[in-house]
Amino acid sequence: MRMMKRILAIGLSAVMALSFVGCGNTDTSSVSEDSLSSSAVEKDSFNFADYLGNEIIEITKVDNGEQLDSICETYRFIFLSDGYKIKGFVSIPLSCIETRTPCQCMVFCNGGNSNFGYLDKIDTAMRCAVSGRIVIGCEHRGGSGTEGTDQFGGDDLNDVIRLIDFCDTMFEFADISDLCVEGESRGGLMTYMTARRDKRVRKIIVCSGVSDLVATFNECEDKMKEVLVRCIGGTPEEMPEEYEKRSAVCWADEIKIPVLIIHSKGDKRANFETQAQAIYDKLKDSTDCTFITYEDDMHGFHQDQDSAVIREWLATH
Repeated sequence: MRMMKRILAIGLSAVMALSFVGCGNTDTSSVSEDSLSSSAVEKDSFNFADYLGNEIIEITKVDNGEQLDSICETYRFIFLSDGYKIKGFVSIPLSCIETRTPCQCMVFCNGGNSNFGYLDKIDTAMRCAVSGRIVIGCEHRGGSGTEGTDQFGGDDLNDVIRLIDFCDTMFEFADISDLCVEGESRGGLMTYMTARRDKRVRKIIVCSGVSDLVATFNECEDKMKEVLVRCIGGTPEEMPEEYEKRSAVCWADEIKIPVLIIHSKGDKRANFETQAQAIYDKLKDSTDCTFITYEDDMHGFHQDQDSAVIREWLATH
């Protein structure tokens, strides 16, 4: 996961040079995080700190370096979900902030689990740069700066729904009329589940995603099996219903919105045949499903190629 983020950061300069002429060089060597109060933000720009209250209990503006910060402002915030403190990040295009014009949204579901693959401030910012949308995401329960227990698609799905609630009913700068959810790896599982549960979702993007958790369990190493047993409470044989509700291949007919699937054929973490091909075969005749494949073994985001694909797909679906 950390290697994937380094690859993303390296490739980002080329992508933004094409999309955002005149941006400076990326410099993330020095990072500062200044807690905000209502009086600490310039009055001629959007004040995210206005949302401090009973549901959002902490807000911090973060520094992502000159290049990303010339495209969007990113905030780390702590919100309550089921009584737990959950860490989130939101990146807002500068055009939205400066004009106070509502912008379309994307919810990002990251991979990993509570002990691996933490959501980082650069994750939402890079996707904001690629998509031109507000991008919001949250850490898995039990992860860095977050309370609760990771259930790998159990009650922790409520945290993703909470983000949609904020964009729908609280954030004046957010427009969810074309709401997209994107997920990578385990985040793909969360993306499918969110689309099934929340009809406000209009389209989804799944990159190197999990669609069959039983197959994942059978194919993964013992260490990952231990993670799944700890998070879910047992094996697929012991808890078949829990694994089924986390496996979109079992209820693919319930997804009626446009889907973009991106997956490498040699992916060793999320098997191409059992995860990507299997869900595509179930979706292709029932909904608008675009399937992008690569011949390599990458697990995660192909920066240059996927950025172009996602921008075009968002514009046409």
